Amino acid sequence: MSQAPNIIVFFSDDHAQWALPSYGNREIHAPNLTHLAQTGLLMQNAFTPCPVCSPARASFWTGLYPSQHGVHDHLAEDDAAVQATDWLAGLPTLAQRLRGAGYTTALSGKWHCGSGEVPQPGFDYWVSAWRKTPKYDSPVNKYSEQGRVVKRRGTDTQIISEAAVDFLRRRDRTKPFFLFVGYAATHYPWINRPERLVERYRRSAFADIPKDNAWPFCAAGAHPVAPDDPREALAQYYASVSMIDEGVGRLLDELEAQAAREETLIVYTSDHGLNLGQRGLWGKGNGSQPLNMLEESIRVPLIINQPGAISGGTRRAEFVTHCDLHQTLLDVAGVVSSERASQPGRSYLPLLLGASAADWRNTYIGEYGTTRAIRDRRYKLVQRADIDDLLHDLSADPRETVNLIGKDDCRGIAERLRAQLHAFFARYEIAEQSGLRGDDLPIHNRREAWRRAYGRAGGAPLQNSTRLGNN
Repeated sequence: MSQAPNIIVFFSDDHAQWALPSYGNREIHAPNLTHLAQTGLLMQNAFTPCPVCSPARASFWTGLYPSQHGVHDHLAEDDAAVQATDWLAGLPTLAQRLRGAGYTTALSGKWHCGSGEVPQPGFDYWVSAWRKTPKYDSPVNKYSEQGRVVKRRGTDTQIISEAAVDFLRRRDRTKPFFLFVGYAATHYPWINRPERLVERYRRSAFADIPKDNAWPFCAAGAHPVAPDDPREALAQYYASVSMIDEGVGRLLDELEAQAAREETLIVYTSDHGLNLGQRGLWGKGNGSQPLNMLEESIRVPLIINQPGAISGGTRRAEFVTHCDLHQTLLDVAGVVSSERASQPGRSYLPLLLGASAADWRNTYIGEYGTTRAIRDRRYKLVQRADIDDLLHDLSADPRETVNLIGKDDCRGIAERLRAQLHAFFARYEIAEQSGLRGDDLPIHNRREAWRRAYGRAGGAPLQNSTRLGNN
């Protein structure tokens, strides 16, 4: 990439990796996303650092794990304390970095790292959904336009798409732009999606959702109650994917009309995955108790496309997370910062350009509160507070139903994975922000913890700092 391209990131909510044709789903109709995958690059093993909304988004924006940025669960948008807290205070975000590099920056859609009603630092253009805005057509849909409350009629996806198109038309065309499009249609509740889309899926077999028995590693009675009509909920969810796909196509058409398609890098991903009846669960990491790190919860779609820059029809098998995407987009934009070397993500721009990956680490690490997980290409270890660890052989047991943790012949495997997991958090976590602190984790010391661990915001990290500590 000889010059910094425009960047559009589509970041959907609860869109599971399995719920796209490009990842094998045989019933969902998503021609625009299929086109992007066929003419671009698809990451087969893309994961979220945390399988719930707000921590995953905070990781994308900051390039940090939850035990660094301190957001460990979803932030209830209608909670006064959530609204009053600056959750990313002192943490330079991707938007701030790109704006500092000369980009015009914009958000249209869901923020969910605190109050979306207030334009966040680093953004020139801001249209976000108001708290608890319905995702379907409603006369009470409220949005924040540059901090001003407005009412809009239509579906959330339609409104978000039109605001994004408005930005594309009004932008300064002498500068590169970064546009974040936060769709939310795939999030619960799955009701009242456009009938023209839902109707086709009511005839579906939903054959790509395994007919599992209940997952055996939940606490008694912890399975959430399934919807009254699971088939209708699935039809509505599938229709939500198609609705998002139409929104993506709307923006692609606008780029084509502006002759800006080839100079624009497109990324499509989501915050985390989702179970919709798999293993008897309806939800993501918090769809069970204790919390889970199941494949359906942690895997996300990741499609990257730029004509002329990224070879079409490419599929890569390297393990990547949102922290890696953060670093990759900084590389794409040519952003240089001394802090990047101390962060857990790694740019995969060379992979996008066709380089080999002999030295790429193919290990995934994730966390959700006091639950932590590590997996390689075969085994997954999950550590949960006050309960036995889980060890799964994903080759022999892809549905994660057999716990091998007590097997003598697996003891060495578990010890190896535990050592790698411990080493990762010993290197990166900030003690005051560690998810292992559970309910005792303070929410107002984020700026001070960051300052002591990394030096003042925007500066170089401190040598031998407290970020090396581990609870």
